[in-house]
Amino acid sequence: MRKKLLSTLAMLMVCSMSLTACSSGKSTSGNNTQASTEGSSGSSELGFTLAADQTLKFNLGADPLTLDPQLNAATDGSHIINNTYEGLMREVDGEIVPAMAESYTVSEDGLVYTFTLRDAKWSDGQPVTAGDFEFAWKRGADPATASEYMYIFESANILNASAIGKGEMSVDELGVKALDEKTLQVTLSAPTEYFLQLCGFSTMMPVRADVVDSEGVWAKDPAKAISNGPFKLAEYKMGDQIVLVKNENYWNAENVTLDKIVCYMIADESTAHTKYTAGELDINEFIPADEMPKLIAEDPTFYILPKIGTYYYAFNMNNEALQDVRVRKALNLAINREQIVNDVTRSGQIVAAGFMPEGITDEEGNSFTETAGDYGIPAKGDVEAAKALLAEAGYPDGVGLPEIEILYNTSESHKKIAEALQEMWKQNLGINVKLTNQEWAVFQETTNQNKFDSIARRGWIGDYNDPQTMLEIFESNNGQNIGRYSNEAFDAEMAASRVTTGAERMEHLYKAHDILMEDMPIIPIYYYSYPIMVQDTVEGWQVNSISKLWLGDAKMVVVEE
Repeated sequence: MRKKLLSTLAMLMVCSMSLTACSSGKSTSGNNTQASTEGSSGSSELGFTLAADQTLKFNLGADPLTLDPQLNAATDGSHIINNTYEGLMREVDGEIVPAMAESYTVSEDGLVYTFTLRDAKWSDGQPVTAGDFEFAWKRGADPATASEYMYIFESANILNASAIGKGEMSVDELGVKALDEKTLQVTLSAPTEYFLQLCGFSTMMPVRADVVDSEGVWAKDPAKAISNGPFKLAEYKMGDQIVLVKNENYWNAENVTLDKIVCYMIADESTAHTKYTAGELDINEFIPADEMPKLIAEDPTFYILPKIGTYYYAFNMNNEALQDVRVRKALNLAINREQIVNDVTRSGQIVAAGFMPEGITDEEGNSFTETAGDYGIPAKGDVEAAKALLAEAGYPDGVGLPEIEILYNTSESHKKIAEALQEMWKQNLGINVKLTNQEWAVFQETTNQNKFDSIARRGWIGDYNDPQTMLEIFESNNGQNIGRYSNEAFDAEMAASRVTTGAERMEHLYKAHDILMEDMPIIPIYYYSYPIMVQDTVEGWQVNSISKLWLGDAKMVVVEE
């Protein structure tokens, strides 16, 4: 019951308080509170007994497209990478703490960070060096690598000032240099409060030049994959499971209790939930929406945690009919979002009237979402206004508008939301909507290459606690901009935000968000919550402030009846 109370309090806190900026290393993530309270001390103090079998069974939900740190752009891959690799810093118990970096210094002007690496080894026994970080970061920033997160180095301002906002760069413009095997120097183009948090991001994890390949195949091959985190890849079965085992060469291996993590790829929520209730899974976040009300009321192993992110749909801006902003706005206004979160998802989500989610604050600590306003999108929609806009665009009662296709990745919950939109648009606007689903890996390829017809499901989880993490994905040259939205004024505001600070910088970000919502290249549906089920036999688990699972401090325990 104590776990349940902490989880509920955390959700209330995130709605009423702002998250502390990452520069202070604090987080109001409810699960971090729960995990640090219950799982970070010794068994004698907490009164539990370690289980003989230290194997944890986790449902990953899908077969990750890649496990290559520089190529990954999805949550499933990030869960694995967060536990198999170690960056310079790591978020643990809500604190940003040194990881591969034993220590660091910052110049008076806030531009030069000098990291001293601890004595650490890769899983094959070779030393982790500053050169491995320099290679990995330059690899991620190199256009030839085709990393979807190439822009993260611009986000972190690890570029010469002349390179900012260009959308293309040379690795020579990246401000990272190995001074010797144990010293890494990073030079920023502007002071960046969230820089240290990004030092634990997947794309900034180290890799070795003698191991990687251009396609990322090495990262799924147990014979080739090496890592420097608490676990290493032992087995990969396509579409079935990933097995991680303890990395005996991890610098902090003596404090890692789990011997093995079996990651299943069960996309069907009903199947996953059945396996969880039967004790065949220890952690599962793929839960049928229909089960949520009962679980909230009755199951102390069910948690609803805060999550900085927005569930939305992206318009394909190359679709001729959807290039008319009146059509895009009509489709937005014809949706009853309140009905979706109350009757379809039913797991603590908050209706979205803009793209910026709850929890992100401006320089004065004000909620960005509340300050920005609702952009004229009522929670229950405005059908009459939607009809008027559609008629003005030349499609009265939907007549003449080409069939719209909603593409989503295979999932019960995604299907139900898409079906809700299909029904609302048919009933309210008289338009025909086709639903198409694809398996996760195929879906990623289709959307990343802008090969969907009309509308594609999308979700974006913030990579750090700053408005930029949500807005930068709509810049013209951003790899995450699947709808190919482009607006010079928006790009200019984002570029200006990177060379300003304080209130002036935030004003540019507010303007960028205003431009985005006026153009409406998206359909925001709700701000995420994070429902997850964790058996009482798991202690020390954590989900960090950007919703990545950390099991380096987890342990399996015996629960007395």
